[in-house]
Amino acid sequence: MAKAKTAYVCSDCGADFPRWMGQCGECHAWNTISEVRLAAAPSARSVRDGYAGAVAAQVQTLASVDLSELPRFSSGFAEFDRVLGGGIVPGSATLIGGNPGAGKSTLLLQTMCHMANHMGAIYVTGEESLQQVAMRAKRLYLPTDKLKMLSETNVETICTLALKEQPKIMVVDSIQVMHMADIQSAPGSVSQVRESAAYLTRFAKQHQIAILMVGHVTKDGSLAGPKVLEHCVDCSVLLDGSADSRYRTLRGHKNRFGAVNELGIFAMTGQGLKEVNNPSAIFLSRAEEHAAGSVVMVIWEGTRPLLVELQALVDQSPLGNPRRVAVGLDQNRLNMLLAVLHRHGGLQMADQDVFVNVVGGVKVTETSADLTLLMSLVSSFKNRALPEDMVVFGEVGLSGEIRPVPNGLERISEAAKHGFSRAIVPYGNRPKQPIEGMKVDAVKTLAEALELL
Repeated sequence: MAKAKTAYVCSDCGADFPRWMGQCGECHAWNTISEVRLAAAPSARSVRDGYAGAVAAQVQTLASVDLSELPRFSSGFAEFDRVLGGGIVPGSATLIGGNPGAGKSTLLLQTMCHMANHMGAIYVTGEESLQQVAMRAKRLYLPTDKLKMLSETNVETICTLALKEQPKIMVVDSIQVMHMADIQSAPGSVSQVRESAAYLTRFAKQHQIAILMVGHVTKDGSLAGPKVLEHCVDCSVLLDGSADSRYRTLRGHKNRFGAVNELGIFAMTGQGLKEVNNPSAIFLSRAEEHAAGSVVMVIWEGTRPLLVELQALVDQSPLGNPRRVAVGLDQNRLNMLLAVLHRHGGLQMADQDVFVNVVGGVKVTETSADLTLLMSLVSSFKNRALPEDMVVFGEVGLSGEIRPVPNGLERISEAAKHGFSRAIVPYGNRPKQPIEGMKVDAVKTLAEALELL
């Protein structure tokens, strides 16, 4: 067997070098050169004899591809299955990231202990000892008699032992500590993480073993390691949660088997993570005395609506340059909507401090919160509270028009289920049939929405 060859390639310009250097000689960038393993080319005799690898590839037409749905198996958490697109797909590779202490290992340990009762499961730990994992399982009162454990960091050894055990699912905690013997760089480096993840992904697809890999995150919250790490896996999800909150959000950023941006809500308890079946209820814990500047909006997360409270505070600024602070919303979009409110609503807030907050730590990225944001700003500016039983959603254009948003009817129906009796929505989202117990006001422009207030 020919020895594997390696090269040192710059990740910015693609130039290759015979040895590692701190600065690229082509683009002059620093710390961009990493080791890459080169696959040996097949010999002329093997090509002539028709042998091109261990598995011969076959050419077929697209119409002959089997369209039968892959049989998924449940993780034991409905919220986890929702984020993954309906369950775990055999032979898939999933990357789970999150801040330290968010609950990644706890969630996977609970999942594996549940699934070990129905199928073969292996939990590979590279950061913790077997005693530490056993102590956590005992503290969470989990069944541990059928879950198989392995403490190893060599990827080839892990896959060799997995072939003997033939599990249906395997957890690798974490990918940053895994290494391959024929790569000289240290574990956690770009080349080690890339090659280890690619090796595990190929192993999962060849042997139909679902692999869940734990990944670290950087200080800005993104997954650590090369970007190709997210490209080679089938699903990439992030478990997020602040230290002062008992709730954790599991959001899908990439999913080849379902919808992206799907959201799952969990609560951290003494017995581990518990799924929250009605997330809107935890985000609607409003104060007993209703105050000005508080409006409820309906955002769309993945495949379901979610009711969230939006609060705004507008106050006279003692500074020459008033402050604009947005928590959970885009800062630039706040500035743009303030200009729209001045131009088409006739309200000047140039000398006012504006603070906006989405209750519950939810980060809103869609445009359906535009109209809600303007209504909360007007409510705080005029110091007049809006009705508690009213929800608002809609996109606001630069010319003051109210544009429709996707899934308008489902948003209104979700608000009606939670006891809301009035809604201000775009004219394009007005329901064709009246909804029982819900009065819907459809508006076309920002001026019409302000007249309703």
